[in-house]
Amino acid sequence: MSAYHYEKVDKRLLVPQIEDQIMLYIQQENIEIGEKLPNEFKLAEQFGVGRSTIREVIKSLATKGVLEVRRGAGTYVISNVRLLSDPLGLARFKNKYQLAMELFDVRIILEPEIAALACKNATQKEKQELQALCDIVEQEYRDGKNHLQKDMEYHTCIAKCSKNHVVETLIPVIHTAITTFGNLTHRKLMEETIQSHRQITNAIINGDQIGAKCAMVMHLTYNRQKLQQMMLEQQKTRTKDV
Repeated sequence: MSAYHYEKVDKRLLVPQIEDQIMLYIQQENIEIGEKLPNEFKLAEQFGVGRSTIREVIKSLATKGVLEVRRGAGTYVISNVRLLSDPLGLARFKNKYQLAMELFDVRIILEPEIAALACKNATQKEKQELQALCDIVEQEYRDGKNHLQKDMEYHTCIAKCSKNHVVETLIPVIHTAITTFGNLTHRKLMEETIQSHRQITNAIINGDQIGAKCAMVMHLTYNRQKLQQMMLEQQKTRTKDV
């Protein structure tokens, strides 16, 4: 009886460890969005665990918006960043372009005002943290690394600088928006992102509320316009294929 209970507890501890290893594998091997993972047998062999453990890990990563299991076709990577918190279930939306567009509509309503509040309420220490995150995002972007995690931390820092507790509860929505957009565009707006992040950061550091609002609007507008362009191209491709 005791051995049986020990195995159950050990397996529960093993699943998150293998989940972390598979995330590292996806990121370090630069597996592109839309690529297929090896089958369960090969993954089990590679990570030294049973196929039942791999199935549990795949199920977990699917609920976090990283993997998609397509019946009869295999398991595909749909994101390289886990959605640690998705209280509204947004990761389950099938049409990622429509989801990204609707998230932008929400962000444009909220984030310029959040940036303005950050100008008023950010401490000197928080301003230094924001500057550091801005630098890291730029460096990771230019080095060809996965910058999305630090991008989320950058926007989270702005939200926390607002000192509005309701705004902080909306951070998961912002994270979902950044991840969804990043996985669709694949680094196509590097210079625009770096430039607008700098403008937002400088405005908050200088306490320039109007400047921060305008820079945030411009940042989101660049992204939204790119997404609209990609949606139109996708629609044209589908029309040709019909």
